[in-house]
Amino acid sequence: MQYIASLSYGKDSCAMLEVIHQHNMPLDRIVHVEIMATDTIPADLPPMMEFKSKADKIIKERYGIEVEHIHAKRSYEEQFYTIMRKGKHIGNIYGFPMVRGAWCNRALKMQCLVRLNKPTITQYIGIAADEPNRFHNLTDRKISPLVENDITEAQARIICKDIGLLSPIYTQSTRGGCWFCHNQSPGQLRLLRHQYPEYWALMLKWDSDSPVTFKPNGTTVHDLDKRFYWEDQQVSMDDVLAGRDKE
Repeated sequence: MQYIASLSYGKDSCAMLEVIHQHNMPLDRIVHVEIMATDTIPADLPPMMEFKSKADKIIKERYGIEVEHIHAKRSYEEQFYTIMRKGKHIGNIYGFPMVRGAWCNRALKMQCLVRLNKPTITQYIGIAADEPNRFHNLTDRKISPLVENDITEAQARIICKDIGLLSPIYTQSTRGGCWFCHNQSPGQLRLLRHQYPEYWALMLKWDSDSPVTFKPNGTTVHDLDKRFYWEDQQVSMDDVLAGRDKE
């Protein structure tokens, strides 16, 4: 049996490594699914990428295991522009993922994790003891060291802070996860536009090409761009529309 820890670099999965170490649980490999926005641009923002590099060194020194970064065959952009070959949308590119049946999680992450779903592998996953809504993910071959040792989310955060593995998503205004995710709040997208204009420009390009709107309510990235522009001018969209009505 091979024991593999699935690492996201969040507080729970990082604390999980320390719990495994402290309780002398078997561990053979540490694996992280690296998602790419394009062939050269990661899905994580620069502060998170810097943290991951720092964390890898700490993990290697502390636990003697090098983190393996695995990734899908395609980047988000490549899958975005892939033409559908079946279904009612045959002939169209995928474009932005739909909320229901979103292709991104399946194509960019889950297909990689399938490699770990073998009878000869036991997978450690970072689920805290006070997250009962996630316990359904646990099986005889998917184990949470945090649950087994009654470690809560708050305790996991303290563990990470003590060993230098607390992600900047908990201490700075840095988003965790994909910077192009359609599930982001307007506030997160506003920060992306202000702090990473080159990424925002790429999202505007994708928006122009996508047959699917960025948000399920019909909101496009261009709509958000206009909204954020006027908010920067301290003018609400209601004021803009009211002025247009008067013309």
